[in-house]
Amino acid sequence: MRSYKTEEIRNISLLGSSGAGKTTLLQVMGTLLRPDAGTITLGDTDVTRLSDTALSRFRNRHIGFIFQFHQLLPEFTALENVMLPALIAGESKRAATARAAELLEFMGLSARAEHKPAELSGGEQQMLAMGRALMSRPKLLLLDEPSMGLAPLLIKEIFSIIEDINREGTTVLLVEQNANMALSIAHR
Repeated sequence: MRSYKTEEIRNISLLGSSGAGKTTLLQVMGTLLRPDAGTITLGDTDVTRLSDTALSRFRNRHIGFIFQFHQLLPEFTALENVMLPALIAGESKRAATARAAELLEFMGLSARAEHKPAELSGGEQQMLAMGRALMSRPKLLLLDEPSMGLAPLLIKEIFSIIEDINREGTTVLLVEQNANMALSIAHR
């Protein structure tokens, strides 16, 4: 099997029917699940050799996730949900707040900064999840069916943001059931 450097391929779509194992593969690649065998190398780091603490730190600094069901913390505001990765990484509250506010503006959610996830629409929650995933300026962004249940205009907006992120140097792996959507932005 050929190994690819992120400089070679920046936007990859993984297609498959429901139950095929796409989400599981994404979780293994994102270091949320450890593989039963083999190694996973991200950049120059063999992540399968890292301790749980070092793996958590690596994941926080280098990998962004956008899950099917957002995984937002209901007790926190939109701003606080976006800030979390930076606070966990040890950044100052001031710096985290400034970056989170910038991302909320980029996502068109500035007016919703003090709202909790339950007060947001599904599309707003998805955009919020994207802002949180981008908080640490990840080298790898993993998206698990980000268009599920969203209106076509919002899907187009999300894919436009993904393309912008990709052009800025973040490698994107998109898991999607809809071949037309996935192939519209994929390099591979």
